Amino acid sequence: MSEQAGEKTEKASQKRLEEAHKKGQFARSPEVQTAFVLMSAMMALMFSGGEMWRLIANTQISLFSHLHDTPLSLNVMQRYAINGALLFGRCVWPVLAATVLAGLLAGGIQTRFRIAPEALGFNWEKLNPVEGLKRVFSMRSAVPTGLSILKLSVIIALSYGVIKSILTDPIFHSSVDVARIARFMAESSFKVILRVAVALVMLAATDYGYQIWRTDRDLMMTKQEVKDESKNTEGNPQIKARQRRKRQATSKRKMLMEVPKADVIVVNPTHIAVALRYDRKIMKAPKVVAKGSRLNALQIREIAQQHQIPIIENKPLARMMFKYCRVGGEVPAQLYAAVAEVLAWVYRVNAYRYYREQSL
Repeated sequence: MSEQAGEKTEKASQKRLEEAHKKGQFARSPEVQTAFVLMSAMMALMFSGGEMWRLIANTQISLFSHLHDTPLSLNVMQRYAINGALLFGRCVWPVLAATVLAGLLAGGIQTRFRIAPEALGFNWEKLNPVEGLKRVFSMRSAVPTGLSILKLSVIIALSYGVIKSILTDPIFHSSVDVARIARFMAESSFKVILRVAVALVMLAATDYGYQIWRTDRDLMMTKQEVKDESKNTEGNPQIKARQRRKRQATSKRKMLMEVPKADVIVVNPTHIAVALRYDRKIMKAPKVVAKGSRLNALQIREIAQQHQIPIIENKPLARMMFKYCRVGGEVPAQLYAAVAEVLAWVYRVNAYRYYREQSL
């Protein structure tokens, strides 16, 4: 039984998920990041590759056409270096911007664009070499290692045919111009990259599904953890029940203290008791000052008898007021006529009693 109690069989609660997200414990796959970056780089090269080639070609033409009459000096070399750096930046920035945005987008999609503030903090345990070796040689790291081997095998299998056809191209056995070589290299690269990208997309989908499953398993809770969290979040059920009983007792005591102020008690005949009070000077309608069933009804009747408050039996009226009236609330308009009859009878009885007391 103790082993079963310690098993994680319950799904993670919302609170546990929120705590895990704050610590950066999301389902994340590096393969998704790699696929996004590779695809974005390929798209950037497709759109800006022609412009890159023109920039490089024009620069080379300008450089070599004036190379014979250009003096070699420090200033000239510095100018060449600066121009080369600017040319490199103009060629690289579209690819760099695309890959950076793709990496951020891939991370945001996997984390659902939520920030993990606790994950940004410095953790000395990550620098512990012993713990690092444990992570490297643990069973948990065996799956990523297996996936890496599988990834490499799939990429080689999908790219082998393309690479073989590229190596048998006649360009390797003939004399061609530079433009043809550049075009051949670009086409060959795109063929290989496209195959690699397809393989990475399939692997990324597989790995991301595994990461979701593993993260859900890691965040699962034992039944005892669910109970403890429920106690901490909602309070101990026993304490809440005790507080609820205490509130009910206090409310009942206050209600019974209002019974002596009632004008009449409507009963059914012993199961239900409803105490009514009406003061035409300060009240718009009669109010229910107390109501109860069974034992509470008996206590209301006893208090009424002690204070000589009239008790009248009216089953339909007692049931309706017990069901639809709240303590301290006014009687609904639908019951005005029935309540008026009861109060009129009470006033007649009280007037007759007062008359007899005066005559004696």
